[in-house]
Amino acid sequence: MNAPSTILVTGGAGFIGSHACVELLDHGYELIVVDNYSNSSPRAFTRVERLAGRFVGALYELDIRDRPALAAVFDRHSVDAVMHFAGDKSVSRSMRSPEEYYDNNVGGTTSLLRTMHDHGVHQLVYASSCAVYGESGPVPVGESTPAQPTNPYAASKWICEQLLSDVCRRRPEYTVLCLRYSNPAGAHPSGLLGEDVRGVPDNLMPYVAQVAIGRRERLRVFGADYPTHDGTAVRDYVHVMDTVEAHRLALDHLADAPGMHVYNLGLGEGRSVLDVVAAFSTASDKHIPYEVAPRRPGDVAEVVADASAMTRVWGWRPTRHLDDMCRDAWEFQRLNPHGYARTARRTKG
Repeated sequence: MNAPSTILVTGGAGFIGSHACVELLDHGYELIVVDNYSNSSPRAFTRVERLAGRFVGALYELDIRDRPALAAVFDRHSVDAVMHFAGDKSVSRSMRSPEEYYDNNVGGTTSLLRTMHDHGVHQLVYASSCAVYGESGPVPVGESTPAQPTNPYAASKWICEQLLSDVCRRRPEYTVLCLRYSNPAGAHPSGLLGEDVRGVPDNLMPYVAQVAIGRRERLRVFGADYPTHDGTAVRDYVHVMDTVEAHRLALDHLADAPGMHVYNLGLGEGRSVLDVVAAFSTASDKHIPYEVAPRRPGDVAEVVADASAMTRVWGWRPTRHLDDMCRDAWEFQRLNPHGYARTARRTKG
């Protein structure tokens, strides 16, 4: 099996997807990108192309649940493999609208798989989450730790994993590499590309960054009575640049063996909410005011990943740490106080 050279990226305008586009373009891949821009902006591609020094290639605004529109993309292009980022990712919003999350995340993945199969494309890198582990017991959690999702977002990721695993068991032509990653954070070190959030951020670091730049008065810390070292929730953070590097490496390993293979992606270092606040305050030289609010339903006290399997099998591990994430996230926020809002959209000829 030859290494893939033309990659279809779903959700390519989002936080992780846009950084993945830069990584893939930098390594010579040809891209076809689809995104419905429900929580992203086409303006990101101007930045992607500036960083990569070449055009993305083909851009399509569509929802992957629209099978005729998605099929038309596959009809028009020869696709070697798919990198699947498209989906909703907010725990709190999934608790309010579970049916929407199952429809988007599970329905989108099912639509994508059917369209791939109809067009003879059977190689997929899937962006999953360590959220599937939920309250699974002692940390760090390894890939063999039973999944116990505590919210519809995590459950939708777990259902997608089960769906992909079952397809691989029944169709030996498939190879799926599933990366369960911790909390991606940071930004491209140039400051040109980062997490451009619509509305109030659900993820911690962009929320802290908006407080530091003055867009929000204070951070809300959801729960200070967890059984952790300072009472706030603990997560394993991983730099977005390490995250997308792992996805790019996964393309090289699609040829290793058919079937479904799952890898955790993280530093294996648990950091609390207040640890992140302190680190970001140092990186930005800004005071970060906060207030404690009740726990959010569906959140868990601690999730830290054992990512040693990826190191053992691929010989790779993340190299950037929390200070790097805070520095790069602050540089993006400092240079782009309102995100991509004032960036002109490229007109395609």
